[in-house]
Amino acid sequence: MTDTRRRVKVYTLNEDRQWDDRGTGHVSSGYVERLKGMSLLVRAESDGESGSLLLESKINPNTAYQKQQDTLIVWSEAENYDLALSFQEKAGCDEIWEKICQVQGKDPSVDITQELVDESEEERFDDMSSPGLELPPCELGRLEELAELVASSLPSPLRREKLALAVENEGYIRKLLELFRQCEDLENADGLHHLYEIVKGIFLLNRTALFEVMFSEECIMDVIGCLEHDPVLGAAPRRHRDFLTKTARFKEVIPIGDPELRAKIHQTYRVQYIQDMVLPTPSVFEENMLSTLHSFIFFNKVEIVGMLQDDEKFLTDLFAQLTDEATDDDKRYELVNFLKEFCAFSQTLQPQNREAFFKTLSNMGILPALEVVLGMDDVQVRGAATDIFSYLVEYNPSMVREFVMQESQQNDDDILLINLIIEHMICDTDPELGGAVQLMGLLRTLVDPENMLATANKTEKTEFLSFFYKHCMHILSAPLLANTTDDKLSKDDFQTSQLLALILELLTFCVEHHTYHIKNYIINKDVLRRVLVLTASQHAFLALCALRFMRRIIGLKDEFYNRYIIRNFLFEPVVKAFLNNGARYNLMNSAIIEMFEYVRVEDVKSLTAHIVENYWKALEDVNYVQTFKGLKLRYEQQRERQDNPKLDSMRSILRNHRFRRDARTLDDDEEMWFNADEDELEDGEAVVPPSDNKTTKSSGGAGENEDLMDPISKFMERKKLKDSDEKEVLGKSSSLSGRQSPSFKLSFSGSTTKTSLSSPPPSASLHPGSPGSPGSPGSGAKGSPPTAVTTKGGLVGLVDYPDDDEEDEEDVSGESKEETPPLSKKSKLSS
Repeated sequence: MTDTRRRVKVYTLNEDRQWDDRGTGHVSSGYVERLKGMSLLVRAESDGESGSLLLESKINPNTAYQKQQDTLIVWSEAENYDLALSFQEKAGCDEIWEKICQVQGKDPSVDITQELVDESEEERFDDMSSPGLELPPCELGRLEELAELVASSLPSPLRREKLALAVENEGYIRKLLELFRQCEDLENADGLHHLYEIVKGIFLLNRTALFEVMFSEECIMDVIGCLEHDPVLGAAPRRHRDFLTKTARFKEVIPIGDPELRAKIHQTYRVQYIQDMVLPTPSVFEENMLSTLHSFIFFNKVEIVGMLQDDEKFLTDLFAQLTDEATDDDKRYELVNFLKEFCAFSQTLQPQNREAFFKTLSNMGILPALEVVLGMDDVQVRGAATDIFSYLVEYNPSMVREFVMQESQQNDDDILLINLIIEHMICDTDPELGGAVQLMGLLRTLVDPENMLATANKTEKTEFLSFFYKHCMHILSAPLLANTTDDKLSKDDFQTSQLLALILELLTFCVEHHTYHIKNYIINKDVLRRVLVLTASQHAFLALCALRFMRRIIGLKDEFYNRYIIRNFLFEPVVKAFLNNGARYNLMNSAIIEMFEYVRVEDVKSLTAHIVENYWKALEDVNYVQTFKGLKLRYEQQRERQDNPKLDSMRSILRNHRFRRDARTLDDDEEMWFNADEDELEDGEAVVPPSDNKTTKSSGGAGENEDLMDPISKFMERKKLKDSDEKEVLGKSSSLSGRQSPSFKLSFSGSTTKTSLSSPPPSASLHPGSPGSPGSPGSGAKGSPPTAVTTKGGLVGLVDYPDDDEEDEEDVSGESKEETPPLSKKSKLSS
């Protein structure tokens, strides 16, 4: 039977500093002849006693093993290869830990086998005040001893501190680098490997004073040389120094007169190279040991930016050469790349210093310079200039907006900075439009009212948006308008569709965040009709962008937009796209249904009437959702209110405080009644049309009371119909309307519908409620008959109170909570 005490999971640490699970098995210890020593063996539990080996690791007498949390043993098997055993039970962990300690000659009470942790805390504090660590003489024959001393000191913070002080006080780094040069001359591979371990360990001491020595002009290249001789690489060391001296050339695009500044730039580049390319990935015991190195680079960059910013002659020469027509292309490319790197360094500054930095650049004329550079033909130069522009926009969009508004007073629209950005977005030659995506994001930041300032005498939003819609919007929308002439797509290739989708995304943002500016533009330029042409695109993402644009407009519930949609029959391409999509359940189907569902749920009356009156025949057979039948029901309720204005007066009576006993909410029974009524109506049940018989009298009361209750009683009388009378009432209602609906045909390519869709002429009046028209009261879903509910009090028809679904419905209060059926409560109104 397997011993569950020794059941373990094996973990290894990957390059991303994450633990990978290598499997579950059972661990044992024993002598392995091949490894010549006691070893840890883990066999996979799924394979039984003779399972495959998950781990075979020799217990090395010099390896530091750690026991953590009573059930975890962690160690480093080799360079950058960390292992962990996670035990199911503490007893199994203790048993294996005793074996490890026995091999290394340690007391099992320790938690780290290679560190003296059995001393008391008092002894620990006493040791801190004791003399520092004594280093062996810096000689070739003692390098191995020194490498072991450094490695053994790293796990302990106290020993690291002592080692750092010893190395610093004795000038040990320069002595080590002298030995390095000797080892290279003698081609002493062992010595070079030991020096690699020593220098890497000194990096992990995380001490600024040591870095200042190591990164000095006379030492840094030798330090990099030591790190080339990684023992793992054997006889094929890296050639980092060759790269830094021969390949990576430093160019002074503008001569730097300050030697200190020049040296600081060289140092920062080399240290960044060491961090990124030379040092290996830290192991589990080396985490957070390089924080001082990061700080060293950070503060160097801050110092470089400050020194350049204070050198006015340097910046003046830089911008003068950048904008000079006589500057050759290669030189200008170097200049703009330097400026880009300069701005990138500024990201290390504190907010107040960064503000001063960009203010300095603005005063030096960075925006006019960028305008010149962006107008050039060189793609690489324009790309670097775009990156610089993005730094400016992201940090201070108001500064950019102020500049473009000022220059519009002197320059034509075509050469405005913001229009150059739009043109580069439109003309991006990258098939994936990487540059266009970046530029669209910058434009969105510039037109975002959320980051615009407002003062007592000046509103940036009003001024800039007026400028943008007057001088820039026609350029932004030009590809969209040019590609949708004659209500059809001129080009439908992938790259053009991507560009149109980007433009639509920005226009949709404008609809959401701008007010009358975008509304005037859309209505005056008939933009929505052009956008909806894109619903016929073969690229689904573009068609969905067009639908999203219309959905945002409808979501505003603005009657100006609604009248524009109705006047131009702009739901027609949406319905066509829906039917052409057929029975496919995809994003197109869902997006269109959600749009109609929004109109229904929000009860947008004008759009509801328009949809039902013009497109009901095309949509009435859609049964897998109740959206369209729900729209029809909304429409019928609206018509009923229009044909029976006294129903509205009844509502005003019920709202009068004389008929309210208290201000409480609906009681439970009344709430159930309204809910049941609404649910049944939503299921598509037909509503019995009201009669216009004005001679019906209320059964109770006379005089003023009779007049007040007359609408209610007449309404209830009309609802008490039997099945045999319904056709007569429906016919009477139809004959009273006497209105004719316009005839129209419905036809959709690729659809199973046999009818054809063509918009009625603008002069045609679409009056709902005509005989046989889609809006006729009583023409419910598929002609289902009106229903009536039988209660103890007799046959009572379903009552559709005109505004049951309105949010501002006031309470109709009963006398008290009673155990009375809900319908009988409502029938009391007519008694």
